[in-house]
Amino acid sequence: MSGTTPASPIFRPLGIRSLELKNRLVMSPMTRSFSPGGVPGADVAEYYRKRAEGGTGLLITEGVAIDHPAAVENPSVPHMYGDEALAGWRRVVDDVHAAGGKIIPQLWHVGPLWGAMGRPDPAIKPMRPSGLWGTPGVTSYPEKLVARYSPATEPMTEQDIDDVLSAYVRSARNAVDAGFDGIAIHGGHGYLLDAFMWADTNRRTDKWGGSLEARAAFPAAVVAAIRAEIGDELPVFYRFSQHKQQDYKARIADTPDELKVLLGALVDAGADVLDASIRRFDAPAFDGDPCSLAGWAKRLTGARAMAVGSFGLGKTLREGRGAGTIPSEDNRDGLHQRLEDEEFDLIAVGRLHLADPDLAQHLFEGGPLPEFDRDKHERVLH
Repeated sequence: MSGTTPASPIFRPLGIRSLELKNRLVMSPMTRSFSPGGVPGADVAEYYRKRAEGGTGLLITEGVAIDHPAAVENPSVPHMYGDEALAGWRRVVDDVHAAGGKIIPQLWHVGPLWGAMGRPDPAIKPMRPSGLWGTPGVTSYPEKLVARYSPATEPMTEQDIDDVLSAYVRSARNAVDAGFDGIAIHGGHGYLLDAFMWADTNRRTDKWGGSLEARAAFPAAVVAAIRAEIGDELPVFYRFSQHKQQDYKARIADTPDELKVLLGALVDAGADVLDASIRRFDAPAFDGDPCSLAGWAKRLTGARAMAVGSFGLGKTLREGRGAGTIPSEDNRDGLHQRLEDEEFDLIAVGRLHLADPDLAQHLFEGGPLPEFDRDKHERVLH
């Protein structure tokens, strides 16, 4: 019978290094653009505090720009640098902790997708491993945007790579100093780190490209440098994906063996949790096996894994574009079974956390799933 009870595996505690979670429910990162000048204000603190009060075990912030000029061009996306922004984040962290919650920031560099969220400064060079945007395929980007930004640019130089690596380290240090409970790294969706892993955008012939091992080298270097900076106490989460915003049908790995090489490099470098981003958390990752992408990540590396994608919803994020109310789908039984089987360890939920800040409490009570209304909930302020 569908439903959630206190005995559900969702509500089992989990420890990851020093991070002690009271349940397996995670608020997934969701870009919001409510931080003018990159500074998270009181409304941002209230937004996260409410989800902590609602009982969610871990909050992962929206993507946060690292301290690099080409990281994120949207001026309302928060930064992890600068006195004002860091003071704002300290308030967010303090409020979440006061509510009994845990929170980590998702460090973000958009890489080839510089320009997708606004008209950037033309004097700033976009960071692309080989100067390539990515071969356009099935995408939700308008044709004019693809035409504007898909032409090749100058590939990243060794100095560019060093500068970006240093920016990740500085931003991770800033986050730890602000009191966050760990670090999350966005390495999916066609953004910078994913662009190194994707053969279509990484055609380098130096140590940063070519073989599978070389394509994983820079993302692994970022993980290793952050691990060295923050020490052994705090966990590192790493989001990866097969699909890209340039092409939803693209893949970084065609077989489990290929995926093992890429993800194994991240775990060897110090990643604790592999955050497998897919449109449906229970979709098979490879033909002939029902195991999800998160399940394969755990099976191949032995690391903790987190699933995300369409929990409680009948349409994926892409399928629901332009829609009002997204039809609910009570897929709790399937989630419970996968958690019970230890296929993966955590479930990240995005849109239902917008619809209901008290989602964790309502799941604990066994009530119905909330309905997500795109028009009402997508621009939630608090």
